Amino acid sequence: MTTLLNAVRRYTDAYADPAGIARTPIPGLTAIRATAPTGLDYAIARPLVALVVQGTKHVTMGEQAFTFSAGDSLLITADVPTVSQITRASSAAPYFSLVLDLDPSVIAELTAEMKAAPVLDDGPVRVEPTDAEVTDAALRLMRLLDRPASVPVLQAQLVREMHYWLLAGRHGAAIRRLGYPDSHAQRVARAVAVLRTEFAQALPVERLAAVAGMSPSSFHQHFRAVTSLSPLQFQKQLRLIEARRLMTSEGASASSAAFAVGYESVSQFTREYGRMFGVSPVKDTKAAKSWADAV
Repeated sequence: MTTLLNAVRRYTDAYADPAGIARTPIPGLTAIRATAPTGLDYAIARPLVALVVQGTKHVTMGEQAFTFSAGDSLLITADVPTVSQITRASSAAPYFSLVLDLDPSVIAELTAEMKAAPVLDDGPVRVEPTDAEVTDAALRLMRLLDRPASVPVLQAQLVREMHYWLLAGRHGAAIRRLGYPDSHAQRVARAVAVLRTEFAQALPVERLAAVAGMSPSSFHQHFRAVTSLSPLQFQKQLRLIEARRLMTSEGASASSAAFAVGYESVSQFTREYGRMFGVSPVKDTKAAKSWADAV
């Protein structure tokens, strides 16, 4: 019988881009491959579950660190800043994982049907062994890709089934909070959506608090509880991560990247970039280019 590892390997062999990312025609489903350990990847992650089927990855969020390998799944239930690195991968035994973006609307429907009780927030990131039912649902999603004509007809019910098994399994309690539209997590998510699209603009906290339907003081408290950052820190990380992408992927200069993401002072940008990434923009860009050339 085809295993999930074989299915992910076959799909990434056929469709992975130079970065090892193979997007599928099923919205929110992506397969990942790496044939060598990677450098540090800085990102603001969206709610997702990542099933590792071969290799090892390390993820840090704030002061928390998580290492997960084949048979484990990483759950992220909020837009949070993460630093990740694939630590075990080779040409003979590549790193493979399957990532599914979590759909709050599907979770809300299933939570209501399952009559699941609300739970207290227990942190936005966690690692657990992958439930057998989740692996089976993921495998059937991958098999669906072998029959393109069936994807539009069956994808929605299979994605819904995978969400169900996630809710019924080890990650269920943590995922459940995404199913309550008026929860603190969902209110904060509305403000995060504004931050993601308008991060280069000045965003008064009063506006963000209004989007979340909270007072400014309450918004600050719950925003930090959900994301581990203040709204200002979150916006700053969004700016710096985008600036780094512009420099390393598109060849932008430090000054043009700084102005593009909303900085008015290149010297301030350089200082804050160094504090976040541990190196100046110029040195970081050179290091990223050398690493890419060596891979």
